[in-house]
Amino acid sequence: MTPWWKGAVIYQIYPRSFLDTDSDGVGDLKGVLKGLDYVASLGVDGVWLSPFFTSPMKDFGYDVADYRGVDPVFGTLADFDAVVARAHELDLKLIIDQVYSHTSDQHPWFAESRASRDNPKADWYVWADGTEDRAPPNNWLSVFGGSSWEWDEARGQYYLHNFLKEQPDLNFHNPAVREAILDVADFWFDRGVDGFRLDVINYCTHDAQLRDNPPIIFDGPPPREEFFRQRHLYNCSQPENFTFIGALRARADARGDKLLLGEIFDDEPLARQIEYTAGAQRLHTAYSFHLLTAEKAAPPLFAEALGAWENAEGWPSWSLGNHDVVRFPTRLFGPLPDIRAVKLALAVLFCLRGSVFLYQGDELGLPQAAVPPDRIKDPHSKRNLEGAGRDGARTPLP
Repeated sequence: MTPWWKGAVIYQIYPRSFLDTDSDGVGDLKGVLKGLDYVASLGVDGVWLSPFFTSPMKDFGYDVADYRGVDPVFGTLADFDAVVARAHELDLKLIIDQVYSHTSDQHPWFAESRASRDNPKADWYVWADGTEDRAPPNNWLSVFGGSSWEWDEARGQYYLHNFLKEQPDLNFHNPAVREAILDVADFWFDRGVDGFRLDVINYCTHDAQLRDNPPIIFDGPPPREEFFRQRHLYNCSQPENFTFIGALRARADARGDKLLLGEIFDDEPLARQIEYTAGAQRLHTAYSFHLLTAEKAAPPLFAEALGAWENAEGWPSWSLGNHDVVRFPTRLFGPLPDIRAVKLALAVLFCLRGSVFLYQGDELGLPQAAVPPDRIKDPHSKRNLEGAGRDGARTPLP
C-alpha cells in the first residue's frame, strides 16, 4: 500500500497570518479551523501547520518555550484538538512543525542548564569555555549573523546558538536530551497528528571536537551575509545525528502511516536531502532550499533537481515558496510577474517526482508584499537584509 504522503500535495498554513478571528492582529487556531474548508476545496491531501507553541516570539514560534503548550495568542490545546478533528473530517492529513535543534532561552530546560555546571540539565545544551582571552571557542557563524556563541555570565561559559542568541542549541550527544524530545513527539502523536515537519533537522548534532569551519575563497566579492563565507562542515549535518533520527523514525513507524518530513539547510542541499532519506532508519522524505532560494525559473534548475534524485533510494519533496523566503512569483519573475509564468512554474513543480508543498497564497500567485522598514518584525531581516525579507512573505492571506 502506498503511503498517503507519497506524491501528496500538502498546504502550509502559517497561523500568524492565515486568519485572525479575534481581531488582535494575529491569526489563530480558530482561524485555521475556519479556513480548513477552503483548504480542502483546493483538492490538497494535507496541511502543514507552522508553530503555534508557547513562545516569547523572538523568532515567531521557532523559539519554543514549552513543547507541549499552545501560546495564548493562538488559542488553547482544545482549539488545536478541534483543528485535528475537522481536518480528519475533511479527509485532510495534518502535520505540525517540530523544532528540535534548539529551544527558546526562556525554556525551563535552559534556565536550569545555565544555572550551574553540575545540575541535572547542565549538559542539555552545548556549552564550552572560551579561549584564554575569552574569545568564542571556534569560528562558527550564526545563520542570523555574527558568532554562533554567546557568553553567559551565570555559567561563565559560552553556549551555542546556530540561529538567534535567544535560541540555544540542545545537546543531542546527550541521550537524556534525545529521550526528552522523543517524549515530545509521542505527546503530539497521541493528539492525533499525522506527522511532523522537522525544522532544520540536520542541525540537531554538532561536531563534539568543536573544530573550526573552513573559509570559502571567492574569486569575486564575498556574499554580504557572513554565514555564507565559510563551509559548514562541523556545526551541522554530523553523522551522529542519525542515531536520533533512527529512534524518531521507529516511534513514527510504530504508530502506523505517519510522516517525518525534514527541512534540510546545508551547503550541499540536494546531496544532504538524499542522505537524510536513504533507508528505513532515516526520514520518510525531505526538502531542501534548492528551489526555495533560486532566483530564476530556468530549465537547468529543475533538471538538476531531477537528475540528483534519478538513482536515489529515498523520496523527495519540493516547494517553490514558504515562510522563510521571498514569495516565488517575485523571486523568480521580478516585481511585476506575468501570471502565465507563475502558472507554468507551478505546473512544473507539480510534475516533479516527489511530494509537493504549497505555501498559503501560492495558489493565488501572490507576489512579495512591500513592508515599510519601520514595520519589519523579522529579526533576520532587521539584521541582514534589505527590504521586507521574510516579512514580505508573511503578510495576511487575502
